[in-house]
Amino acid sequence: MIICWMMNFGSWNYIFYLEFMKNDYCMIYISVMIILAAMTKSAQIPFSSWLPAAMAAPTPVSALVHSSTLVTAGVYLLIRFNILLVDTLFFKVLLLISSLTMFMAGISANYEFDLKKIIALSTLSQLGLMMSILSMGMPLLAFFHLLTHAMFKALLFMCAGVIIHLMNDMQDIRLMGGISLYVPMTCLCMNISNMALCGIPFLAGFYSKDLILEMVSFSNFNFLIFFLYYFSTGLTMYYTIRLMMYLMINDYNLLSIYNLYDEDYTMIKSMLVLLIMSIISGSMLMWLIFYYPHMIYLPFNLKLMVIYVSLAGMFMGYIISNMNIYSLNKYLLTYNLSTFLCLMWFMPSLSTYGLSYYFLNYGQKLLKNVDFGWSELYSGWGMFNVVKNYSIFYNIYQMNNFKIYLFSFILWIMIFLFMLLIYLNSLYDSVWYWSYQGDKFIFK
Repeated sequence: MIICWMMNFGSWNYIFYLEFMKNDYCMIYISVMIILAAMTKSAQIPFSSWLPAAMAAPTPVSALVHSSTLVTAGVYLLIRFNILLVDTLFFKVLLLISSLTMFMAGISANYEFDLKKIIALSTLSQLGLMMSILSMGMPLLAFFHLLTHAMFKALLFMCAGVIIHLMNDMQDIRLMGGISLYVPMTCLCMNISNMALCGIPFLAGFYSKDLILEMVSFSNFNFLIFFLYYFSTGLTMYYTIRLMMYLMINDYNLLSIYNLYDEDYTMIKSMLVLLIMSIISGSMLMWLIFYYPHMIYLPFNLKLMVIYVSLAGMFMGYIISNMNIYSLNKYLLTYNLSTFLCLMWFMPSLSTYGLSYYFLNYGQKLLKNVDFGWSELYSGWGMFNVVKNYSIFYNIYQMNNFKIYLFSFILWIMIFLFMLLIYLNSLYDSVWYWSYQGDKFIFK
């Protein structure tokens, strides 16, 4: 629709007529539609429920589409259309929505036990980070983080795929533990990709994420945006440490130990390439993308705020991973809140299940009462039952002995003779005859 609408201006090269048409109502509608398309493609609130559900795909597919191509297409679309959309009211709304998406995904990842869904929610959190920094008018920073994120997130998906394959396709992290003793290279790659995700110096994620957070601290936004950014950064460290504790540090529970074998060296070769890029791509791309080095002057405590929230998230992740049976009563006190946070703020119920439930329920009733009900009764299945019942009756009738045949024959003869007698009697009563009396006929 956007492409067709742009033909009204005579060309798709919107840069040439942007200054003349910037206040035109058509260009405003096009801007809104571009932002909506990017929000849907990059799974921002309220379109976030499809991203964790898409984790049913094979893990190599997830490594490609959920780290660098599919979900980041919306971010790249806004990077390309940034000149059209900058300094608009819609970007301020997008900043709030993307910050809430980042916050929501970080909280939901801490309640999740599916390995691939944790990584998917981590991707959603990073998408919110890219969209929010993009809505601040910094497309180069968003593009920089998009490229570095593709490196370590693809590596993280591949490591998760190897672990799931060795665990006999089991994805629940509660049933794992101690796997670093059996697959050390995979765990090494996974730990480095997790540290790059958290922004540990001097890995790939540090150069983009730390720069983004410093630019947020340097900007003139209110406390809500500042809080959402730094709290989401702490949540990233929170679910990363929790994942590492469940996978590698906690004791193995012996549920599928027979499936652990030597490393898949075909996967190791490709993972090592991504491992190297997860280490050096940040510093390399920083010199390639930016025209000059960024020097940001901040107070000392604000400069170390990223380290503070990361350490707090690390401590909380360690505490949560060592919960025992006596901690469940504290969880049950906040059961309703935990259910709300675990189910992505009820977005799957509102957008996915909520919209399709009534249509599917109505379709099920139609299928039951019409297709499998009256239509079958009076068409195919009903006629079949009639023919079948008569066939069964005649089959039983034909299987009887000669006496029944003889009785039936005599019965039909008696019926025939009785009917013939009735007919002759009626014929006799209605005979017309004439008698002659004198010169005329009379009827008697």
